[in-house]
This record gives sequence, structure tokens and C-alpha cells, in this order.
Amino acid sequence: MIAPRILTIALSLTLAMAHQSRASHELEGGDIALGAAIYAGHCASCHGADLEGQPDWRSRNADGTLPAPPHDATGHTWHHDNALLFEYTRMGGAGALARRGVTGFNSAMPAFAEILSDDQIWDVLAYIRSTWPDRIKAAQAARNQQH
Repeated sequence: MIAPRILTIALSLTLAMAHQSRASHELEGGDIALGAAIYAGHCASCHGADLEGQPDWRSRNADGTLPAPPHDATGHTWHHDNALLFEYTRMGGAGALARRGVTGFNSAMPAFAEILSDDQIWDVLAYIRSTWPDRIKAAQAARNQQH
């Protein structure tokens, strides 16, 4: 009787540790090729095929939104921690900022929660990160809380 219970507990701990490992190292070990393909299909139309963003991305559009920023080293994506990048992609700009208490910012970034799985979002972010120089990767990594 005890053996099945121990097996169940061990399996539960193993699954929890696997999930925690993914959360602890969000951008490590992602599927870069899959992330690139998803980026090409869902992100490049706004953020550019080469992650270059839209022209004048720091100047507001007529509707108050900002053009899509670059995701390469010239942009500000790497200035943000992994959690915000994930939330911004999953929940959209307005949802992610509201979750952090920021209101009154008109964001054109749509939510992808109904389109991409969480793992697909992480793969896209891992792809974006893979294009950055080592010094940018290190600077961005330092913005993340320890797990």
C-alpha cells in the first residue's frame, strides 16, 4: 500500500520540478528554430523580419500608440525582465501593464494567449534572445529575479 503512494508522491515531485525548471530558466533551452518560425508567422509583420521594428518606433502614432519596437539589440526589449516580456506577449500590452499597475498607456500590442501556447511564447522569446550579443544577453539576464 505504501509503495503506490510513494510512487505517486515521487511522480508529483518530478513533474513539479520539471515545471519549476522551465520557470527558473525561461529562455534557456527553448526551441530556437520553432521560435523563429512562430516569430515569422505571428510577429514579423509588425516587428520586422529581421527584428528591426517599425520606423520611428519611439514616436507616437495618431492614435497614441507607439509603433512596434525592434527586438534586436538596438531596441528596448532586452531592458525588460523575462516575466514582463512573457506577460506582454501573452496578455497584450494593456493587460500586462495593468497587471503591474500601469494605466493610461495606449499599447497596440495584441494578446497572443488565444493564439500561442505558453511554451510557444517562451520559444519566441528564446529566439529573440538568441540574436543578441553576449553583453546584451548578460544585461537582460541581470534584470530577472532569482528563482
